[in-house]
Amino acid sequence: MADKYVVGDVLTGKVTGIQPYGAFVALDENTQGLVHISEITYGFVKNIADLLSVGQEVQVKVLEIDENASKISLSIRALQERPPMKRKENAPRKSLQARVDEKDAVGFNSLKEKLQDWIDQSGIKG
Repeated sequence: MADKYVVGDVLTGKVTGIQPYGAFVALDENTQGLVHISEITYGFVKNIADLLSVGQEVQVKVLEIDENASKISLSIRALQERPPMKRKENAPRKSLQARVDEKDAVGFNSLKEKLQDWIDQSGIKG
């Protein structure tokens, strides 16, 4: 297996099986690898069968070869162009700390406001 394929190779294979966790791709008569569901495309994949079908030819990139377990990890996504990040056009970008502070101010204040009500409802004398 290691003699034939090297990490980084781009190959054409045929989908031989689809499971909830990924698709098996035959690279030749004796070798097949797995394209994990996360390596099929960018974004969320709910059902692999919506994107791939048994018998379909696909281009894959070899990500990892595990000689001991005789497994080859493949990726279709690695050969795709990464989609641009969605960004709100007119919204100023806040730092992570600013967003945390904003959420904390609302979250902890509402707890603080309710605390006395909860104590009163519990019947515990303070």
